[in-house]
Amino acid sequence: MDKLLKEERFNYVSDSDKAFILAFNDEMTRLGYDFGGKIGSGYCWGKYMVIYTKTGVKSKAVYARIYIPDGGIVLRLFLNKVDKHQEFIEKAPAYIKEMFSGDYAKCKHDRDDKDGNCRSGFRKSFSIDGQLIEQCNPQTYYINHPEILKIPDYIALFTEFYPQKKAVKNR
Repeated sequence: MDKLLKEERFNYVSDSDKAFILAFNDEMTRLGYDFGGKIGSGYCWGKYMVIYTKTGVKSKAVYARIYIPDGGIVLRLFLNKVDKHQEFIEKAPAYIKEMFSGDYAKCKHDRDDKDGNCRSGFRKSFSIDGQLIEQCNPQTYYINHPEILKIPDYIALFTEFYPQKKAVKNR
């Protein structure tokens, strides 16, 4: 990752954003996730993006992305079945809890006339602090300008949703 971020195409990325990417990448690697050795096109999310998948499995489900647009990076975590993690979220620092309870991704119930579903294609519903929350999936779990000092909290959230398998001891 360090070698890639030194390429001329990433000269616009701040040193602090590069430091975050390197530190986050180290944590994801430690947990068994990988970016495939490349930083690809960001399409509509920015110039570039890093995509994290689980190593050693056939499925290439996406678990996290780092978008690298002009003006600062964005960390996106792909989190599901939020109700199972309600207690963790309710006790999390405010900047983590805000991802689930804030207005940013609040579903506006913009219905498609054909089938009655939200235009987002998928709405997440769960409860936090006794309140029903509905969020539109394409807008969920973004951390704008993530901070390197908060990586332990981001990783704690990630491992809450994707716990590490415990090694089986030989008898």
